[in-house]
Parts: sequence; C-alpha cells; structure tokens
Amino acid sequence: MGWGIHTLRKRFVPPIPAAIRDDFTLLRARRVETQTPMMYLMLLATTPTAAWAGAADLHWGIKYGMPALLAVLCVLGLIENKVSRSRHLSLRRARLIVKKTASVSGWVGVMCSTWAVLNWFASPIENHASFAMIIAMGSLATAYCLSAIRFAAILNLVIGVVPISALMFASGRPAEVGAAMSLVLGTAILVRFILQGHAMLVDLLQLQHQTRDLAHTDPLTCLANRRALDERVAALLAKGAGKGADAPGFKLALLDLDGFKPVNDVHGHAIGDKLLCAIADRLRETIGDDGLVARQGGDEFAVLIPPHSPLRDAPLAERILIALARPHDIDDVLLQVGASIGVAQWPEDGGDADALFEFADRALYQVKAETRAESPSPALDLAASA
Repeated sequence: MGWGIHTLRKRFVPPIPAAIRDDFTLLRARRVETQTPMMYLMLLATTPTAAWAGAADLHWGIKYGMPALLAVLCVLGLIENKVSRSRHLSLRRARLIVKKTASVSGWVGVMCSTWAVLNWFASPIENHASFAMIIAMGSLATAYCLSAIRFAAILNLVIGVVPISALMFASGRPAEVGAAMSLVLGTAILVRFILQGHAMLVDLLQLQHQTRDLAHTDPLTCLANRRALDERVAALLAKGAGKGADAPGFKLALLDLDGFKPVNDVHGHAIGDKLLCAIADRLRETIGDDGLVARQGGDEFAVLIPPHSPLRDAPLAERILIALARPHDIDDVLLQVGASIGVAQWPEDGGDADALFEFADRALYQVKAETRAESPSPALDLAASA
C-alpha cells in the first residue's frame, strides 16, 4: 500500500531536484507575488454579488459577514503584496511567502466553500446553481492564480469544488448532475494544466542550471573555468570592499605545469588529456571543499583559497607541490610532471583582481625561470627510465 502511494506520488507530483530547489523556490515566490494581486482583485469583485445572492433565511453573520471578512482579507493581501514586492527577495523570505500563501489561500477556500454549502441548504432549489457557479468560478480562478504553488492550487480546487459537486450529484436532478460532471471535468483539466506547468518550470530551471554549469566548467577536467574563477574573485573583493584592514584576506595561486609538453610530444594528446584529468583530481583532493580549483586553459591551473579557510595560513605552494610529486599511472605509463606556482594574497599583494593576477603571474614566472636554471629537463617519464 505504502509502495503504491509512493509510486503514484512520484508519478504525478515528483519532488523538486535538489540542484534547482532554491532556484525553484525563488521563482515560485516571484510568480506568486506577481499573480496573487489578480486573485485578490477577483475575489474582492465577487464579494458584493455573493452577499447580495445569499439566501434570505440565512443568518446575517454568514450571509454578509463572511463576504465582508473575505473583502477585508483581500484588501490586506493587496497591501501586504505591494509592500513585499518592494523588498529584496531572499531565499528565506521566498520560502515564507510560499508557505504563507498556501496556508492563507487554503483557509480562504474553506471559508468560501462553507459559505456556499450553507447557502445551498438555506435556499430554494432553483437558486442552487448560482452558489455552485460562484464557488466554482472562485476556486478555478484562485487555482489558476496559484498555479506556481502546485499543492496550494490543487488544495483550493479540492476544497472548493468537491463539496458543492457532491451536493449536486447527490441531488439526483439531471440538470445539477450534468453541471456537476462538467465542473469535475473542468477541474480535472485545470489540475492537468497545473501539473504540466509545474513540470515545464522544473525542466526550464534544470536546463538553465545545466547551461550555467557548462558556462562555468572546464569540459575536460570538470574543474571550474576561468570565468568561474573571475566571478569568485570578484565576489570576494566585493564582500571585502569598504572593510579595509578588518577584511579577512584570501589567496590566489597560479600553476603552470613543468614538463607537460614532452608528454604530449612523446605519448600523444590522448595521454596528455588523461594526465591533465589526473592532475585535476589530485588538486581537487588536495584542496577539497576549502577552496576552488580551476583550469585556466592548456596546462595552467589556479587555486583560490577564500577567507576563513583552514588552508589560508598554510604553505599553499608547498602543499600543492607535495601532492603533485607522486607519479601518475596513465594507461600503464608512469608519468611525472612538476609545477611552477605563484601565490598572491589580498589585500597585501593587490587591491583588485588585475593586480592580484599580475602579482601571482610574476611570481610564477620567477619560479619557472629559477627552475629552468637549476634543471633544464624537468619532465620525467618513469616508465622510460625504468
């Protein structure tokens, strides 16, 4: 039983993929802020006619009080929506908007459905269709405006349509049974529309996420690329702007492999590409989640160590060189390459991105020049020398 319910739920209301969950929440909140004013205006416009059409024998508190309360809620909702749209939409506030809108719309739906059912029993038979029409149009329109919140939209349809439809079916009168069947079919079509719209929104966000990943990822090594590195540096600089000496620093290391070209010349580019991937994995293991490893192109890499990272005060160049010292086994060929590394620290070595990269680049080529002077043949094919 539980397995069957889980399967049906996964089939008709699949969960949001974790990779886009936050983006989906923000987008849903924006759509809710845009669409709910129409919902409030629509409900507000129906309250005078609903009060006028109420059953004469019904208590005034229900006949007029419930529509009046709905009107007040709509006015308050419009005011709150206007204030909310002028504020920055954070992820926390987006979750709150979605949760509050679903809750409020559900209680409003219960109130409207209760009003319609009470009027149904208190009015003559010839007036039954009018209450069914009022609640049906209100529920369908509300569900459409709340289509960005799948649960809230379907819940409003169930609360509004099911009770009045059940009464119409139970009446046994052909006209009301036919009208109830049309209402149920129309509701089913709208539910299908809501589910399809939800699925299309998820697909769109997944495509955007994949496109964003491709734009910020090196296709060979799956490391971050130069664009992603530049954006992270810019974000760190923006975060530290205006804090002066109190701002925590960060490190930028540029790497240029020593002896990589002979690998391509002797073993071919396929082996060279595999070696680059192995080096990328080695760097990723060395830095872990404490920094960002990027491939800038060719045999050039970069490492960014953000503030508060445990690696910020560590000897970064030495750590990387030790990690790269072990030979790489590529297709049963042992290959070893070194690296020249230049390190820059913000704000001591440069106040902006260009200055930091220039400082690290100069330091890198100074190390490379010293290495060439000491060892003219830095590359070592261990398989060939064995």
